Amino acid sequence: MTGTAAIIPAKNEDDRIGATVAAALTLPGVDLVMVVDDGSTDQTGRVAKAAGAHVVRHSHNRGKAAAMESGAEAVRLLDDEEPRHLLFLDADLGETARTAAPLIEPVAAGEVDMTIAVFATRVKLGGHGFVVKLAREGVERATGWTPVQPLNGQRCLTRAAFEAARPLAHGFGVETGLTIDLLRKGFRVREVQVEMAHRATGTDWRAQLHRAKQFRDVARALLVRR
Repeated sequence: MTGTAAIIPAKNEDDRIGATVAAALTLPGVDLVMVVDDGSTDQTGRVAKAAGAHVVRHSHNRGKAAAMESGAEAVRLLDDEEPRHLLFLDADLGETARTAAPLIEPVAAGEVDMTIAVFATRVKLGGHGFVVKLAREGVERATGWTPVQPLNGQRCLTRAAFEAARPLAHGFGVETGLTIDLLRKGFRVREVQVEMAHRATGTDWRAQLHRAKQFRDVARALLVRR
Protein backbone atom coordinates (compact mmCIF):
# COMPACT_ATOMS: atom_id res chain seq x y z
CA MET A 1 0.00 0.00 0.00
CA THR A 2 1.29 3.46 -0.89
CA GLY A 3 2.48 5.42 2.12
CA THR A 4 1.71 9.03 2.89
CA ALA A 5 4.10 11.84 3.77
CA ALA A 6 2.84 14.74 5.86
CA ILE A 7 4.38 18.03 4.73
CA ILE A 8 4.15 20.94 7.16
CA PRO A 9 5.27 24.43 6.06
CA ALA A 10 6.18 26.41 9.19
CA LYS A 11 7.42 29.86 10.14
CA ASN A 12 7.93 30.83 13.78
CA GLU A 13 5.68 28.09 15.14
CA ASP A 14 7.89 26.64 17.88
CA ASP A 15 5.00 26.79 20.35
CA ARG A 16 2.80 24.44 18.29
CA ILE A 17 4.95 22.58 15.78
CA GLY A 18 5.97 19.85 18.21
CA ALA A 19 2.37 18.89 18.95
CA THR A 20 1.47 19.07 15.25
CA VAL A 21 4.33 16.76 14.27
CA ALA A 22 3.56 14.29 17.07
CA ALA A 23 -0.10 14.18 16.02
CA ALA A 24 0.75 13.72 12.33
CA LEU A 25 2.99 10.77 13.17
CA THR A 26 -0.02 8.92 14.64
CA LEU A 27 -2.02 9.07 11.40
CA PRO A 28 -2.66 5.72 9.67
CA GLY A 29 -0.41 5.33 6.64
CA VAL A 30 1.83 8.30 7.45
CA ASP A 31 5.40 7.03 7.52
CA LEU A 32 7.18 10.36 7.07
CA VAL A 33 6.67 13.89 8.41
CA MET A 34 8.56 16.64 6.60
CA VAL A 35 8.64 20.12 8.13
CA VAL A 36 9.77 23.01 5.97
CA ASP A 37 11.16 25.72 8.23
CA ASP A 38 10.46 28.75 6.06
CA GLY A 39 12.96 31.25 7.42
CA SER A 40 11.94 31.03 11.08
CA THR A 41 13.74 33.19 13.63
CA ASP A 42 12.69 30.99 16.57
CA GLN A 43 13.31 27.31 17.35
CA THR A 44 10.74 25.87 14.93
CA GLY A 45 13.18 23.60 13.11
CA ARG A 46 14.82 22.30 16.27
CA VAL A 47 11.48 21.57 17.97
CA ALA A 48 10.13 19.83 14.85
CA LYS A 49 13.19 17.59 14.60
CA ALA A 50 12.99 16.70 18.29
CA ALA A 51 9.36 15.68 17.76
CA GLY A 52 10.34 13.22 15.04
CA ALA A 53 10.14 15.18 11.79
CA HIS A 54 12.61 15.49 8.96
CA VAL A 55 13.36 19.19 8.54
CA VAL A 56 14.21 21.27 5.48
CA ARG A 57 15.16 24.88 6.13
CA HIS A 58 14.88 27.97 3.95
CA SER A 59 17.50 30.56 4.93
CA HIS A 60 14.88 33.27 4.44
CA ASN A 61 11.11 33.33 4.18
CA ARG A 62 10.01 32.26 0.68
CA GLY A 63 6.27 31.82 1.22
CA LYS A 64 3.86 28.94 1.47
CA ALA A 65 3.96 27.77 -2.15
CA ALA A 66 7.75 27.57 -2.13
CA ALA A 67 7.66 25.70 1.18
CA MET A 68 5.20 23.19 -0.25
CA GLU A 69 7.41 22.62 -3.29
CA SER A 70 10.53 22.22 -1.13
CA GLY A 71 8.76 19.72 1.09
CA ALA A 72 7.47 17.70 -1.83
CA GLU A 73 10.92 17.59 -3.40
CA ALA A 74 12.50 16.46 -0.13
CA VAL A 75 9.91 13.68 0.12
CA ARG A 76 10.59 12.61 -3.47
CA LEU A 77 14.25 12.09 -2.62
CA LEU A 78 13.22 9.68 0.15
CA ASP A 79 10.56 7.82 -1.86
CA ASP A 80 11.08 4.26 -3.04
CA GLU A 81 9.68 2.99 -6.34
CA GLU A 82 6.12 3.85 -5.31
CA PRO A 83 5.84 7.60 -4.64
CA ARG A 84 4.10 8.58 -1.42
CA HIS A 85 0.86 10.50 -1.32
CA LEU A 86 1.30 14.03 0.02
CA LEU A 87 -0.65 15.35 3.00
CA PHE A 88 -0.25 19.09 3.57
CA LEU A 89 -0.93 20.35 7.07
CA ASP A 90 -0.66 23.77 8.72
CA ALA A 91 1.93 24.06 11.46
CA ASP A 92 -0.49 25.46 14.05
CA LEU A 93 -2.97 22.56 14.07
CA GLY A 94 -1.43 21.11 17.21
CA GLU A 95 -3.05 17.93 18.50
CA THR A 96 -6.02 18.34 16.11
CA ALA A 97 -3.75 17.17 13.27
CA ARG A 98 -4.47 13.63 14.46
CA THR A 99 -7.97 13.94 12.94
CA ALA A 100 -6.63 14.20 9.37
CA ALA A 101 -7.21 10.51 8.55
CA PRO A 102 -10.44 11.22 6.57
CA LEU A 103 -8.34 13.29 4.17
CA ILE A 104 -5.98 10.41 3.50
CA GLU A 105 -8.48 7.58 3.13
CA PRO A 106 -10.20 8.52 -0.19
CA VAL A 107 -6.82 9.20 -1.82
CA ALA A 108 -5.30 5.96 -0.53
CA ALA A 109 -8.36 4.06 -1.79
CA GLY A 110 -7.99 5.56 -5.27
CA GLU A 111 -11.39 7.25 -5.09
CA VAL A 112 -10.10 10.78 -5.64
CA ASP A 113 -6.88 12.55 -6.56
CA MET A 114 -7.10 15.34 -3.98
CA THR A 115 -9.08 15.94 -0.81
CA ILE A 116 -9.64 19.34 0.80
CA ALA A 117 -10.54 19.71 4.46
CA VAL A 118 -13.73 21.36 5.65
CA PHE A 119 -13.38 22.20 9.32
CA ALA A 120 -16.41 21.00 11.25
CA THR A 121 -15.86 23.64 13.90
CA ARG A 122 -15.85 27.11 12.42
CA VAL A 123 -13.76 29.78 14.13
CA LYS A 124 -14.48 33.46 13.65
CA LEU A 125 -11.66 34.76 11.47
CA GLY A 126 -11.91 38.48 12.01
CA GLY A 127 -12.77 39.68 8.51
CA HIS A 128 -11.29 36.74 6.61
CA GLY A 129 -14.56 36.21 4.73
CA PHE A 130 -13.92 38.57 1.85
CA VAL A 131 -10.86 36.57 0.77
CA VAL A 132 -12.83 33.32 1.03
CA LYS A 133 -15.59 34.84 -1.11
CA LEU A 134 -13.08 35.92 -3.75
CA ALA A 135 -11.55 32.44 -3.90
CA ARG A 136 -14.87 30.57 -3.84
CA GLU A 137 -16.41 32.62 -6.63
CA GLY A 138 -13.20 32.46 -8.63
CA VAL A 139 -13.04 28.66 -8.45
CA GLU A 140 -16.73 28.46 -9.39
CA ARG A 141 -16.28 30.70 -12.44
CA ALA A 142 -13.20 28.79 -13.57
CA THR A 143 -14.46 25.24 -13.05
CA GLY A 144 -18.19 25.17 -12.26
CA TRP A 145 -17.50 23.65 -8.83
CA THR A 146 -18.24 25.62 -5.65
CA PRO A 147 -15.96 24.75 -2.72
CA VAL A 148 -17.07 25.29 0.87
CA GLN A 149 -13.63 26.21 2.19
CA PRO A 150 -11.51 27.09 -0.85
CA LEU A 151 -8.58 28.42 1.18
CA ASN A 152 -8.21 25.41 3.44
CA GLY A 153 -4.59 24.29 3.31
CA GLN A 154 -5.20 20.81 4.75
CA ARG A 155 -5.10 18.64 1.64
CA CYS A 156 -4.04 15.17 0.59
CA LEU A 157 -3.18 14.39 -3.00
CA THR A 158 -1.35 11.91 -5.14
CA ARG A 159 2.13 12.66 -6.37
CA ALA A 160 0.79 12.64 -9.93
CA ALA A 161 -1.77 15.32 -9.06
CA PHE A 162 0.83 17.46 -7.32
CA GLU A 163 3.19 17.30 -10.29
CA ALA A 164 0.35 18.14 -12.68
CA ALA A 165 -0.33 21.35 -10.73
CA ARG A 166 3.25 22.62 -10.80
CA PRO A 167 4.41 25.31 -10.81
CA LEU A 168 2.20 26.22 -7.87
CA ALA A 169 0.52 29.61 -7.65
CA HIS A 170 2.48 32.19 -5.70
CA GLY A 171 2.18 32.61 -1.95
CA PHE A 172 -1.32 32.52 -0.48
CA GLY A 173 -2.83 31.89 -3.91
CA VAL A 174 -1.54 28.33 -3.85
CA GLU A 175 -4.77 26.64 -2.69
CA THR A 176 -6.97 28.47 -5.19
CA GLY A 177 -4.60 27.77 -8.06
CA LEU A 178 -4.16 24.13 -7.07
CA THR A 179 -7.90 23.50 -7.06
CA ILE A 180 -8.52 25.20 -10.41
CA ASP A 181 -5.57 23.60 -12.16
CA LEU A 182 -6.42 20.06 -11.08
CA LEU A 183 -10.13 20.33 -11.87
CA ARG A 184 -9.38 21.75 -15.30
CA LYS A 185 -7.04 18.83 -15.97
CA GLY A 186 -9.69 16.28 -15.04
CA PHE A 187 -8.44 15.27 -11.62
CA ARG A 188 -11.00 14.24 -9.01
CA VAL A 189 -11.34 16.61 -6.06
CA ARG A 190 -13.48 16.15 -2.95
CA GLU A 191 -14.03 18.18 0.21
CA VAL A 192 -14.01 16.15 3.44
CA GLN A 193 -15.19 17.25 6.87
CA VAL A 194 -12.61 16.96 9.64
CA GLU A 195 -12.47 17.93 13.32
CA MET A 196 -9.40 20.14 12.98
CA ALA A 197 -8.84 23.65 14.25
CA HIS A 198 -6.01 26.14 13.99
CA ARG A 199 -5.17 29.54 15.39
CA ALA A 200 -7.77 32.12 14.40
CA THR A 201 -6.62 35.21 12.56
CA GLY A 202 -6.90 38.30 14.73
CA THR A 203 -8.03 41.83 13.97
CA ASP A 204 -4.89 43.88 14.67
CA TRP A 205 -2.85 45.57 11.95
CA ARG A 206 -0.67 42.51 11.41
CA ALA A 207 -3.76 40.38 10.79
CA GLN A 208 -5.16 42.99 8.40
CA LEU A 209 -1.86 43.05 6.50
CA HIS A 210 -1.92 39.26 6.33
CA ARG A 211 -5.42 39.31 4.81
CA ALA A 212 -4.38 41.98 2.32
CA LYS A 213 -1.53 39.75 1.17
CA GLN A 214 -3.93 36.83 0.90
CA PHE A 215 -6.34 38.88 -1.20
CA ARG A 216 -3.50 40.01 -3.48
CA ASP A 217 -2.18 36.48 -4.01
CA VAL A 218 -5.60 34.91 -4.57
CA ALA A 219 -6.52 37.67 -7.04
CA ARG A 220 -3.24 37.10 -8.87
CA ALA A 221 -3.84 33.34 -9.06
CA LEU A 222 -7.31 33.92 -10.49
CA LEU A 223 -6.13 36.54 -12.98
CA VAL A 224 -3.57 34.28 -14.62
CA ARG A 225 -6.18 31.49 -14.88
CA ARG A 226 -8.91 33.53 -16.57
